[in-house]
Amino acid sequence: MAAVKVRIPEVLRKLTNNTEQLSIEAGTIKELIANIETAHPGIKDRICDEQGNVRRFVNVYVNEEDIRFLENLDTKLEAGADVSIVPAVAGG
Repeated sequence: MAAVKVRIPEVLRKLTNNTEQLSIEAGTIKELIANIETAHPGIKDRICDEQGNVRRFVNVYVNEEDIRFLENLDTKLEAGADVSIVPAVAGG
Protein backbone atom coordinates (compact mmCIF):
# COMPACT_ATOMS: atom_id res chain seq x y z
CA MET A 1 0.00 0.00 0.00
CA ALA A 2 1.07 3.53 -0.73
CA ALA A 3 0.26 6.90 0.80
CA VAL A 4 -1.67 9.04 -1.68
CA LYS A 5 -3.04 12.58 -1.56
CA VAL A 6 -6.81 12.86 -1.83
CA ARG A 7 -8.44 16.18 -2.66
CA ILE A 8 -11.84 16.47 -1.01
CA PRO A 9 -14.44 18.67 -2.74
CA GLU A 10 -16.05 21.43 -0.71
CA VAL A 11 -19.44 19.68 -0.66
CA LEU A 12 -17.92 16.69 1.18
CA ARG A 13 -15.65 18.57 3.59
CA LYS A 14 -18.25 18.60 6.36
CA LEU A 15 -17.58 14.84 6.56
CA THR A 16 -13.79 15.37 6.83
CA ASN A 17 -13.81 18.12 9.49
CA ASN A 18 -13.37 20.71 6.70
CA THR A 19 -10.13 19.07 5.58
CA GLU A 20 -9.33 19.89 1.96
CA GLN A 21 -6.69 17.20 1.43
CA LEU A 22 -6.19 13.82 3.09
CA SER A 23 -3.23 11.47 3.07
CA ILE A 24 -4.56 7.91 2.86
CA GLU A 25 -2.82 4.54 2.51
CA ALA A 26 -4.26 2.38 -0.27
CA GLY A 27 -3.23 0.16 -3.17
CA THR A 28 -6.36 0.69 -5.29
CA ILE A 29 -9.22 3.16 -5.56
CA LYS A 30 -11.54 0.60 -3.93
CA GLU A 31 -9.20 0.36 -0.90
CA LEU A 32 -8.85 4.13 -0.86
CA ILE A 33 -12.61 4.68 -0.60
CA ALA A 34 -12.88 2.01 2.13
CA ASN A 35 -10.04 3.63 4.10
CA ILE A 36 -11.55 7.12 3.75
CA GLU A 37 -14.86 5.67 5.01
CA THR A 38 -13.09 4.17 8.04
CA ALA A 39 -11.52 7.53 8.90
CA HIS A 40 -14.58 9.61 7.96
CA PRO A 41 -17.80 7.56 8.29
CA GLY A 42 -20.58 8.48 5.87
CA ILE A 43 -18.41 9.71 3.02
CA LYS A 44 -18.58 6.47 1.01
CA ASP A 45 -22.37 6.82 0.63
CA ARG A 46 -21.79 10.19 -1.04
CA ILE A 47 -19.17 8.77 -3.45
CA CYS A 48 -20.54 5.28 -4.17
CA ASP A 49 -23.96 3.84 -4.98
CA GLU A 50 -25.64 0.87 -3.26
CA GLN A 51 -23.64 -1.59 -5.38
CA GLY A 52 -20.35 0.00 -4.30
CA ASN A 53 -19.64 1.61 -7.67
CA VAL A 54 -18.67 5.27 -8.03
CA ARG A 55 -21.87 7.26 -8.48
CA ARG A 56 -22.68 8.39 -12.01
CA PHE A 57 -22.34 12.07 -11.13
CA VAL A 58 -19.07 11.73 -9.22
CA ASN A 59 -15.75 11.68 -11.06
CA VAL A 60 -12.57 10.28 -9.54
CA TYR A 61 -9.21 11.16 -11.06
CA VAL A 62 -5.77 9.69 -10.43
CA ASN A 63 -3.06 12.08 -11.55
CA GLU A 64 -5.71 13.89 -13.64
CA GLU A 65 -6.87 10.70 -15.42
CA ASP A 66 -10.50 9.61 -15.01
CA ILE A 67 -10.61 6.15 -13.37
CA ARG A 68 -13.42 5.20 -15.76
CA PHE A 69 -10.78 5.19 -18.53
CA LEU A 70 -8.31 3.29 -16.34
CA GLU A 71 -9.33 0.27 -14.25
CA ASN A 72 -12.19 1.98 -12.41
CA LEU A 73 -12.23 0.82 -8.74
CA ASP A 74 -9.31 -1.52 -9.43
CA THR A 75 -7.08 1.36 -10.58
CA LYS A 76 -3.69 0.87 -8.90
CA LEU A 77 -2.24 3.67 -6.79
CA GLU A 78 1.45 4.53 -6.59
CA ALA A 79 3.02 6.32 -3.63
CA GLY A 80 2.44 10.05 -3.92
CA ALA A 81 -0.40 9.72 -6.43
CA ASP A 82 -2.81 12.64 -6.55
CA VAL A 83 -6.47 11.57 -6.31
CA SER A 84 -9.29 14.06 -6.87
CA ILE A 85 -12.96 13.43 -6.11
CA VAL A 86 -15.06 15.74 -8.26
CA PRO A 87 -18.85 15.81 -8.07
CA ALA A 88 -20.45 16.90 -11.32
CA VAL A 89 -22.06 20.32 -11.20
CA ALA A 90 -25.39 20.76 -12.94
CA GLY A 91 -27.07 23.99 -13.74
CA GLY A 92 -28.42 26.10 -16.48
